[in-house]
Amino acid sequence: MNLLLDTHIWLWSLRDSKRLGRRVRHELNNPANELWLSPISTWEALMLNAKGRIRLTGDLTNWVQRATAPMHEAPLTHEIALAAQQLVWVRQDPADRFLAATAMILDLTLVTADKDLLGLGEIATLANR
Repeated sequence: MNLLLDTHIWLWSLRDSKRLGRRVRHELNNPANELWLSPISTWEALMLNAKGRIRLTGDLTNWVQRATAPMHEAPLTHEIALAAQQLVWVRQDPADRFLAATAMILDLTLVTADKDLLGLGEIATLANR
């Protein structure tokens, strides 16, 4: 499977793996799966750090390099931006829209615990339960 990690899943996998469900943990550790991360998730983590909601240790450039090293970087393209805007979805959170559009355009399975994203029928999802 090609798995796009939602920001919270990525951060939990780095910091608090106990929050990951058994199936998600198994799939993240399965070498047959490819793990993908959007730059939007990196931006979200940096914003959470700036607001004091999480604490990223050390130099942020080094942290980003280490935290993203095992992942494929999902491109942030004009096609994805258009898809994010055109999603028929009441949710207005730009980061969630970009993640959903990225999963849709790149044909990735979005790993998330977000009920709104899990309910979006236009993308494949793997629920963290």
